[in-house]
Amino acid sequence: MSWLSRLAERQIQKARLKGQLQGFEGEGKPLPDRPGDAHVSPGDAIGFRIMAEAGVLPQEIELKKQVAAQRAYLATLTDEAERKAAMAVLAQLEMRQAIAEEARRKFLR
Repeated sequence: MSWLSRLAERQIQKARLKGQLQGFEGEGKPLPDRPGDAHVSPGDAIGFRIMAEAGVLPQEIELKKQVAAQRAYLATLTDEAERKAAMAVLAQLEMRQAIAEEARRKFLR
C-alpha cells in the first residue's frame, strides 16, 4: 500500500471516529467498480469521486475522457491521412494527460 493510500485510510478512519462519515447517500455500500480505473489508487479514486459528485473534475480526468473518445474515433477511420492526423491529436492529448497526472503526483509529495 502506498503512503498516499495509507494517508487516505488514516484520514477516513479519523473522520469515522469523529462521526463525520454518517448519514451520506450510499453509506455502508461498497463503491461501484469502474472499468479503466485500475491504474488509479484507491485514495485518488475516492478523491476523484468526491470531486465528480461536487460537479468538478480534475483536468487529468477530462483529458482521460478525451483520450478515450479520440481512440474510439481513430478506430473508425480507414483513410491513412485521416488516421495520421487523428493519431497526432491522440498523442497530444496523451501527453497533456501525462503532464496533468505528473503535476498532481508532484503536488501530493
